[in-house]
Amino acid sequence: MASLDVVSVGSAVIDHLYALSNLPEPDGGAFVRDHATEVGGVAANVASELAALGNETGIVTRVGEDAADEIESDLRARGIDCTRIRSGPEESSYTLVLRGPDGERMIVAGGDSVPKLRLDDVDVEYAGEAGTVFTSAYAPDEVVSGLVDARERGAVSTLVFDLAGPLSELEGRGTTPATIDRLLPVVDLFVVGEVAAESYFGGGVEEAVTTLARRGVSRAAVTRGRDGAVLLDEGAVIDVPAFEVDVADTTGAGDAFTAGLIHTWLLGGQSPAAAGRFAAAAAALNCTADGARGRLPSESAVREFLESQ
Repeated sequence: MASLDVVSVGSAVIDHLYALSNLPEPDGGAFVRDHATEVGGVAANVASELAALGNETGIVTRVGEDAADEIESDLRARGIDCTRIRSGPEESSYTLVLRGPDGERMIVAGGDSVPKLRLDDVDVEYAGEAGTVFTSAYAPDEVVSGLVDARERGAVSTLVFDLAGPLSELEGRGTTPATIDRLLPVVDLFVVGEVAAESYFGGGVEEAVTTLARRGVSRAAVTRGRDGAVLLDEGAVIDVPAFEVDVADTTGAGDAFTAGLIHTWLLGGQSPAAAGRFAAAAAALNCTADGARGRLPSESAVREFLESQ
């Protein structure tokens, strides 16, 4: 097949979504008002939005045999190349997504298939033939370390990394701080949210941006939820406001934002300000429907939304 625009490496899981009366406090409780089951995972979400934006996209992931057909059928239906999906006898990875009435959520992960993902030479070659490779800290350390190796020797031309969770959440299953340290000098776009930034950088948005610039990261995005994001471009700092929409569910908004940045900033060559505005619009539209991929806007839908603002 022809070379892909993007290969997404990491997690494709089953999301169990619970709409709650309230997000419970410690030792507290809540009532389930509605529930659903969908395909999700950071790698799958980013790949799905990139495909919705018109990119030729593939995925490298591992799933359990109990969910292999459901996950692969969903991704194929979205136009994603699934030739590098493999399955094993272990329980497929999953998340419990607990959503409060205001759209905010808590996520709990489990299952063994994603932690068992490993890259072979064919995977690396497959990823290297794409214009851009995306992965996140939810991918096993061995996987991210292998992609860093490939980027260092030029087998991967463009690498995007999302530090998707705090270090305590990643321990024993995701990317280690040592690998993140190795990644910073070679990554082409580093994405991190406020909570994960506090964990790794030891401070808030300003500390994260300062450290990334000092470490020589050329492009970065620090997301702030309802407060938008801050982009770093060759030392310049660009503020990206969020758009106000009627929020149904914030799950997957960060993944839509990342996909929007890849589509416009890396693949499209647009300015960081224009790319950030596009990505923020994609994230806002994603929030207007339930589930991480309840609404995956096309490029025309994002442009139409931007024209209305």
